[in-house]
Amino acid sequence: MYFQESRKMKLIPYESRYKNQVIALILYLQNYDNQVDLSLEEQPDMNVIEDYYMATGGNFWLVVTEEGMVVGTIGLLVKEQVGVLKKFFVHQDFRGREKGVSSLLYQALVADCQAKDVKIIVLDTPSKCYAAHRFYEKQGFQQIEKEDLLIRYDYPNRDSLIFMLEFGN
Repeated sequence: MYFQESRKMKLIPYESRYKNQVIALILYLQNYDNQVDLSLEEQPDMNVIEDYYMATGGNFWLVVTEEGMVVGTIGLLVKEQVGVLKKFFVHQDFRGREKGVSSLLYQALVADCQAKDVKIIVLDTPSKCYAAHRFYEKQGFQQIEKEDLLIRYDYPNRDSLIFMLEFGN
């Protein structure tokens, strides 16, 4: 359903054969690119993506190159008709509007939210990830206080900013 091709890359639902690549990409980008210092143990969802995201009404997508390299990820949790955007990462060599990877991932998440009648998306992002903040703001997200979250969910970086998007009203 969400299979699309874009510049010799394809958007696919998560497949377990990519598990090690997904973990490696996310840990690298969190810890070396963003310098957040998170371990795999602090993020148990990465070892059980099908159970954590897909079996609970959400989803998880990958962008994979023709050669089978995972270059982007995004996850969706659905809690009480609120979507939680998780694990949105794009390899540094595949970033930018001209590459289209971020847009492909984000559009899949929004389409899935609309199909599930989810009207609000929330997310957490490290306070020092300024490029991510700009991306979310361009999509219409607004920063909110942690106390204003409509639902509770776990996020390992306590120095995070919280963003929310209401759509489809």
